Amino acid sequence: MLIDNHNRIINYLRLAVTDRCNLRCHYCMPSEGINFVKNDELLTIEELKILSKTMVDQGIDKIRITGGEPFVRKDLMDLLRYISQLRDLKELSITTNATLIGPHIDELKALGIQNINLSLDAINRETFEKITRRDQYDVVHGNMMRLIEEGFNVRINFIVLEDQNIQDIIPILKLQETYPVAVRFLEEMPFNGGSKNFNTITWNYKTILEYIKGFYPNFEKLAAPKTSTSINYKIPGHQGTFGLIPSFSRTFCGSCNRLRITATGDVITCLYGKPKMNLRSLLRDNYLESDLKAAIQYTIGNRAKTGFDAQREHKNVFQNSMTSIGG
Repeated sequence: MLIDNHNRIINYLRLAVTDRCNLRCHYCMPSEGINFVKNDELLTIEELKILSKTMVDQGIDKIRITGGEPFVRKDLMDLLRYISQLRDLKELSITTNATLIGPHIDELKALGIQNINLSLDAINRETFEKITRRDQYDVVHGNMMRLIEEGFNVRINFIVLEDQNIQDIIPILKLQETYPVAVRFLEEMPFNGGSKNFNTITWNYKTILEYIKGFYPNFEKLAAPKTSTSINYKIPGHQGTFGLIPSFSRTFCGSCNRLRITATGDVITCLYGKPKMNLRSLLRDNYLESDLKAAIQYTIGNRAKTGFDAQREHKNVFQNSMTSIGG
């Protein structure tokens, strides 16, 4: 079992498999993209398998595959086949922009991978193309509807961007009126590759909720696990739910049970902090399982208590792009 220096059990790993993405969303990176790492700096599929098993052996029972866009990696399914068979793993899920998932939906279902987080910051075509700087609306919408119709547990993550997609909040919320999906609204975070700097946001989780209340005044708050990052609500008569994720306000830090490992092997114990260690050399230089486990235990034992504490430890943390730190 992994227990950090604040007596929190760490059982959830966000494992990035690439830093590359085929979209160019405003809030994530500049239009020209970022300097993606060289292929030989990325963990190989075999290294990701070793890492996954080691983490599960130490008590991780939930793994979320992230990127960049995970399906940019052509050998991703090989990794998913392996991880899905790890005996002590309770949940394997994927965060994706749904541009490339289509050909793999049948196999994902066969593997029992039911939880899909779909990053979608617009339901209107024009808004979508402005934010992503790409013409992929039909593909994304089609794959989203297929995932819903196939019975996947679809959670739509919508980052609320001032002056960009406010007009799409209520239209995308209507999806959960008809379909059993969770639409979750996230505060904008400043991890955009240096393309925009800010210390405050107008559209925080309270403002978002007040905006929704103007259209849907009747909703009830749902119970959630202590470690949940989202505050969830149900509108009577609707098939799904909606939620708010205070990713900038960081109200959930005290119960954090998450660990991030980037596609290059950096261990990030808090999204608002710098990497604490890199595991790639351990995996490549006369690999010993005991050394890998010891490194992970050491890192877990040196976590900041909150995102604000982590931010104070480092300078220029916001120069990173979200695609390079595991979503």
